[in-house]
Amino acid sequence: MATDRSRTGGESRVDIVIAGAGYVGLACAVAIAAARPSLRIAIVDAAPPGVWRKDGRASAIAAAAVRMLRQLGCWDEIAPNAEPIRDMVVTDSRTSDPVRPVFLTFGGDVGPGEPFANMVANSVLNGSLRRRAAELGVVLQEGVAVNSFDVGPGAVTVDMADGGKLTASLLVAADGVKSRLRDMAGIKTVTWNYGQSGIVCTVIHERPHNGRADEHFLPAGPFATLPLPPGPNGEHRSSIVWTERTEDANRIVAEDDFVFETELEQRFGLRLGEIRVEGGRRAWPLGLTLARAFVAPRFALAGDAAHGIHPIAGQGLNLGFKDAAALAEVVVEADRLGQDIGALDVLEQYERWRRFDTVQMGVTTDVLNRLFSNDLGPLRAIRDLGLGIVDRMPRMKEFFIRQASGLSDSTPRLLRGEAI
Repeated sequence: MATDRSRTGGESRVDIVIAGAGYVGLACAVAIAAARPSLRIAIVDAAPPGVWRKDGRASAIAAAAVRMLRQLGCWDEIAPNAEPIRDMVVTDSRTSDPVRPVFLTFGGDVGPGEPFANMVANSVLNGSLRRRAAELGVVLQEGVAVNSFDVGPGAVTVDMADGGKLTASLLVAADGVKSRLRDMAGIKTVTWNYGQSGIVCTVIHERPHNGRADEHFLPAGPFATLPLPPGPNGEHRSSIVWTERTEDANRIVAEDDFVFETELEQRFGLRLGEIRVEGGRRAWPLGLTLARAFVAPRFALAGDAAHGIHPIAGQGLNLGFKDAAALAEVVVEADRLGQDIGALDVLEQYERWRRFDTVQMGVTTDVLNRLFSNDLGPLRAIRDLGLGIVDRMPRMKEFFIRQASGLSDSTPRLLRGEAI
């Protein structure tokens, strides 16, 4: 799809421009368009058309995000390709240990027939959101980067790489952790590198996973095994999110299939029988990035552009969905009241809503990573004792499950399954 531009100057007027056609940008557009069809929304994305189809990764979608996707009219399409996570097992050991004692287990649903999370292929999630956006009249331009933007009285003008211009009341940057638009807006970040990289791949294994996820805390970082739906021929499959020191991760990913699978099997174990890698594998550096501000006049950050956190708790995508739901709710309510949706006082409501939760999650994942990504004997004893205590306290476990499911007290309406 392409925006209709006038013949003079190639400029078009919309109400909202969203930079980035990932899950957060798409979800924000769908949420606003579903609640306020009168608002004209354009999404511009620098990635070439069709690149999203080649994403072989999968993501854990928390129960609250599932409620939002159902409310937005996407979940019925996604559900047949989703795999519920029914149980979670946490161990703390060394790679060479012959036995991995279980210190913490989570099980059960957060509601009748409602697992605390589902695994969904990224391409399935992205495709469903794109189709819903098209149904709601959201305009999508792919393969077009934002060159610059200028905030003037009552509007923001966005200049694009193809020479076109979009004028809007609000510009939303959902263009990833290395957001160019965030830099253009002059918003600084708190950033540091963990010296770790995350290796992602999909494996086929001999025995069924039965909806169980495992997280092994190893000295180099967490190694997570997440259940996936069966393959096209009924293969048992799981997604791997494997943290290693960056130099080791780069070496492992560069090895041939035999060496890579040998390294993988040492960490995966033999609980599910023989394994083999399906498709490719890749590694990306891990760090913490927190924007010092989430908004500026006629400008808002959402998703990884506002925060990039360690995957140790699997909450990065779900934080982004919270951003999308909260920003949509603020914008829709302002428009209903006849307010300027790009005014700073309106956008500051979104910042106040999301900033504390984001900083809290960033600090939590940072502490967890530093606590568990080491092999110090006294520290191992303390953290294993703590895990064991939590495992014996049902109410505390229930609290952690609800936090992981995204069902906190400050949850936006969409994440409670309610319309805006």
